[in-house]
Amino acid sequence: MKLIVGLGNPGIEYQFTPHNMGFLAVDRIAEQCGVRVNNRHCRAQTARTRLAGHEVVLAKPETFMNLSGASVAELVREYQAQPEQDLVLLYDELDLPFGSLRVRPRGRSAGHNGVESLIAALGTQEITRVRMGVGPDHPVGDGARYVLSQFKKAQLAVVDQVLDEAAEAVKVILADGVQAAMNRFNRKPEDASD
Repeated sequence: MKLIVGLGNPGIEYQFTPHNMGFLAVDRIAEQCGVRVNNRHCRAQTARTRLAGHEVVLAKPETFMNLSGASVAELVREYQAQPEQDLVLLYDELDLPFGSLRVRPRGRSAGHNGVESLIAALGTQEITRVRMGVGPDHPVGDGARYVLSQFKKAQLAVVDQVLDEAAEAVKVILADGVQAAMNRFNRKPEDASD
């Protein structure tokens, strides 16, 4: 069983914020698979489906971002999953340019509290991750306030594109491996200037 986990915060007030890109990506995958992520299980909203030839559980932890590891550790135990092989994590990355996407097979949290919680709960940094860039195009004084602010209307088309790319990246990871996904998706975003 593969676990596809998106990080975010429950609640309508957080739904369309940069910090909820993980939840939005899991919802996009669910939509493409024709399922809804609405079963409550292991302190997460979940759905079971097939993706790229694998049985998968899609999950959105309901423990709030900073305690995501508690829910994911329960899911790992429940499904007897090996985090190093069976877990794919989707989340926002403030240090990446808005609209970019990076796949990594392992690494530290880089200050992301949700990822820090997972690493602590699972006891490993060997977690495949799809990081979606939400970095602002201008300096912001308060990163926490920025990632919890609603997307601007002008950003929504880019958000939509990144969610499609993230869903595709997960399929490539499951079908062909992390290296194949890195080769395909870890490229510099095209120069947006005209």
